[in-house]
Amino acid sequence: MNLQQILVPLGGLVLLIVGYRSWGWSGVAAVAGGIVMFLLLHFTRTMQVMRRAADRPIGYIGSAVMLNAKLKPKMTLLHVIAMTRSLGELRSPRDEQPEVYRWADGGGSYVDATFAEGKLVQWALTRPEPPQESAEEEKGENAALPPA
Repeated sequence: MNLQQILVPLGGLVLLIVGYRSWGWSGVAAVAGGIVMFLLLHFTRTMQVMRRAADRPIGYIGSAVMLNAKLKPKMTLLHVIAMTRSLGELRSPRDEQPEVYRWADGGGSYVDATFAEGKLVQWALTRPEPPQESAEEEKGENAALPPA
């Protein structure tokens, strides 16, 4: 179990107790109002990110290279979804840890991001191989041209 799942509710309870001991029931009401406001702000941000991501295709990003440059360890999945404005394509089995998501761009490049407990632990950028034929054709075309 994650330590944060225990400490955050415990911190809220401590704030409620301090509010009661300092100002009585009006202190409890003030602290409870602050906690509710925090929860509403968090919920609103989550819904806004999800609404923006719902308007885009799953797993699509404008530039996989730019996403690769912006990723940092311990980013949350919600933060990455907010950056890409797209839900990632789930590549791992459903409801198993770690979760692997893929974001791809129109050029064939993609980023595979691995999340453990909702935090980014590793990612890898994969770019398509350039076709060998076109590189050889360019060399052949340049050799066929007469010198100027």
